[in-house]
Amino acid sequence: MVSFLELPSDTLQTFPDGVRKMSWYGFGFNGFGQIVAHGSADTGEPCVNQVKVVVPTAVELPDKCGDSSVTKDCSIQLSASWSRTALFPVQANGEVHLTGFLDGVPSSRRSITTSNGCLESYISERYLTLRFSDKVECWSCDGADMELVWKTEQDSSEKETGDSPQLPLVPGGYIAHIPPLFRPLSAQLQAQSLALGSGHAVLLCASGAIYTWGNGSHGQLGHGGLVLEEEPRVVEALWGVPLRSVAAGGWHSACIGEGGDLYMWGWNESGQLGLPSRRCRKKAEENKEVGPAGDEQSGDTSEDVCISIQSLPALVDIQRVSEVKTISCGARHTAAVSSDGNLYTWGWGDYGQLGHGPLCSSDEPCLVDFFPTNGLHVEDVRCGQWNTFASVRIANPTV
Repeated sequence: MVSFLELPSDTLQTFPDGVRKMSWYGFGFNGFGQIVAHGSADTGEPCVNQVKVVVPTAVELPDKCGDSSVTKDCSIQLSASWSRTALFPVQANGEVHLTGFLDGVPSSRRSITTSNGCLESYISERYLTLRFSDKVECWSCDGADMELVWKTEQDSSEKETGDSPQLPLVPGGYIAHIPPLFRPLSAQLQAQSLALGSGHAVLLCASGAIYTWGNGSHGQLGHGGLVLEEEPRVVEALWGVPLRSVAAGGWHSACIGEGGDLYMWGWNESGQLGLPSRRCRKKAEENKEVGPAGDEQSGDTSEDVCISIQSLPALVDIQRVSEVKTISCGARHTAAVSSDGNLYTWGWGDYGQLGHGPLCSSDEPCLVDFFPTNGLHVEDVRCGQWNTFASVRIANPTV
């Protein structure tokens, strides 16, 4: 059983001498208080019925890590599941802090004291995985009391030499979202990073090749078909293209090339691939045809070639972006960070997860102008199922 420590209210205040050098902002689905606690929204109305955060809002970060203070320079790692968020100060003797739906109560906050000393954390809806220098543990999040459900020893020299890949990869395989938790992977693959979607997996190998497997009903495996793949299969369409990172959403996938080019494939019903979507175009035409006063407008009657399923990787262009740095996928939306520190989002936006204010979807990558407007440089992005979290720093700080 994991022991819990309630976070006192004074451990979540900002530093008296200014903001952290790194902070997280969240927007989108907040039904369990995993972005901002219910009832704590500012008068600027970032929340709609406390369920939809439509304007990027600062995530409350812990100021204490066990008995130690979290300094302003400390980096905070974040991962998100459907109903909760895991925050982890990347420093010695760090503890994982969970926010959201805990013990059957929304808007809860807990510090997991038995995670003290872990080096990395990864959360899915049912499990919290912790990597220590000498072991990896997986804990159940289902009940009121978390229980250890899987554990493996790890050679501490792997972490010291930097040979150990990031979670959910573990020695000899990976941790899945559902039982059986441990799934083996061939050592010949030389796994470097792994992204898990709702029912499929996207693996980047040390060679730069990508393998996918699992549910392929929406083209999310990138093999040109819609069939299930039981075993890892190389994505031949990207063979020879040097790649550096991968991402997986509900039914779509993405990867970034060494030169910062972006490739996407899978389901595009809500424009999550950044390709023309019939649903998005139809909605846009409806908005054009009826003006602010209800007057009918002529609108554009041209027929676009819309894509519902893209079963092979497609090169996606983001206007005014020469290089994509980071990519992340939600259930039906996508977020990307450019090399110049801007955040772009597209896809399904009914809960405000695109960060553009209006609750609408888009099949074109659009700049989240909240961050440059407020002098913030985006460093990283993490998508939950229906929400988005961006790690930022102050652009061009004076001190």
